[in-house]
Amino acid sequence: MPTWLILIIIGAVLLIIGVAVEAAKVLIWIGIAVLVVSLILGLLRRGKARV
Repeated sequence: MPTWLILIIIGAVLLIIGVAVEAAKVLIWIGIAVLVVSLILGLLRRGKARV
């Protein structure tokens, strides 16, 4: 297999992995935001139920 073809394949794999890692980072932040909002809403509902 020619060297240039191997380099193109490695570059494509690294590009896909880089995009996947960036997407995973975004999904982690979205998950954290949803968790925080749900905790806040749960605390507000619990506080209103006691009053």
